[in-house]
Amino acid sequence: MSESENSAAAAEVEEFDAAASSAIDEEDRLRPEFVERVLDAVEAGDDETARELVAPLHPADVADLIELAARDEREGLVKALAGIVSPDVLAEMNDFVREDLLDELEPQQLADIAGQLETDDAVALIEDLDRDDQQAVLRAMEPDDRAAIEEALTYPDESAGRLMQRDLVAVPEHWKVGQVIDYLRSTEELPTDFWEVFVVDPGHHPVGTCKLSTILRTPRTRLVSEIMQREQTLIPVDMDQEDVALRFQKYALVSAAVVDGVGRLVGMITVDDIVHIIQEEAGEDVLRLSQAGDGDINEPLRRTVQSRMWWLFINLGTEILSVVVIGFYQDLIAKLVVLAILMPVITGMGGNAGTQTMAVTVRALATGQLTSSNTWRMILREWWIASANGWGLGVIMLVGVQLIYHDWGLSLVTLLAMILNSLNAGLSGVLIPIGLDKLKIDPAVVSTIFVTTMTDTLGFFFFLGLAAAFGLH
Repeated sequence: MSESENSAAAAEVEEFDAAASSAIDEEDRLRPEFVERVLDAVEAGDDETARELVAPLHPADVADLIELAARDEREGLVKALAGIVSPDVLAEMNDFVREDLLDELEPQQLADIAGQLETDDAVALIEDLDRDDQQAVLRAMEPDDRAAIEEALTYPDESAGRLMQRDLVAVPEHWKVGQVIDYLRSTEELPTDFWEVFVVDPGHHPVGTCKLSTILRTPRTRLVSEIMQREQTLIPVDMDQEDVALRFQKYALVSAAVVDGVGRLVGMITVDDIVHIIQEEAGEDVLRLSQAGDGDINEPLRRTVQSRMWWLFINLGTEILSVVVIGFYQDLIAKLVVLAILMPVITGMGGNAGTQTMAVTVRALATGQLTSSNTWRMILREWWIASANGWGLGVIMLVGVQLIYHDWGLSLVTLLAMILNSLNAGLSGVLIPIGLDKLKIDPAVVSTIFVTTMTDTLGFFFFLGLAAAFGLH
């Protein structure tokens, strides 16, 4: 390449970088004024200007741009950006937004898009379609692509089988390094991105791996069996994606082989897929703790209302249970109004303490830190923490109540109720998630309701019951 051509190429790269950087702020978000310029151009029918503005963006940024547009603006925006909204853009797009756009496409169009994607991305593209639409898309695909996707759809949702890529590089251990290099250079069907070569026996069972860096730095005459790493982390095809992510995190994996029930190599999972899974699972657990549904701002309004209302109805039922407990002591409360003033403090502090313990326990279960081997140690640990918190907060409450109301009986009742409800909160926060996990129920989904019920109901019972027992009036 001549010097003038080099200069022209360098200038083109600089122009590309400048255009992209002007659209994105320092926190990697699309600038509002840029989004407005693109949408204004589309509204004015100036599709060429819209494409020129968007062309320098990364596919993930193009997906963000479409998501930032109002729902009634997206169809026109996508049509204006014809040729730019590639399969890679759809793969990066929010699920709800993508579903809306796919509803407007014909099966052949969807088949063409899916055929250009990695198997895992293609599966994610069509797995949520109605069965009839799904079958129509599959019939329109190339036989090899269709077979790979149909096989993936037979595996459970959110499993390694749905997540893995079928395209990988596998070689026999009796090959020489030179044969491997020639194979990598001459075979067109190999995946675009990979970091290691899997070594298999005649039965296609993985027996080791070779990093590309090792292959490139080794003489061509060496045998693969001499340089391969025999220890490797194998992922069962039916393993839950959350457990897959934990293995990648624990063993610092870049990629890993996926094996079927008889140990044959059927695919691989790479770290770029795992980053998405970690983000998805973390957000999912937080939203489940709050019973906020999918928590996606692009989720249809009706679906959001339905998911939230269901849990609010359940919460209403648990609150009524607390009211029933208070009703048993309404005469006592009527005589000693100060009890009504102090009750929210007892239950509120118990609820906060229970939520802290519950969050720690749910996280420990999700990350594999808490197992049957250390369950009792965890319970004992939270018991001592709850005891310390109860005494510390209880003493502060005792001093405060005594200074304000000058009633040692009421002060002592407050101290004891604070200690008991703190212990109740600590044990509830750890035992309820563990119990749900043992019952194969996701503790992130319903732990909050049970823990809140325990701290509120028993908090009222402890405080009012002790007040009655001490004969306060």
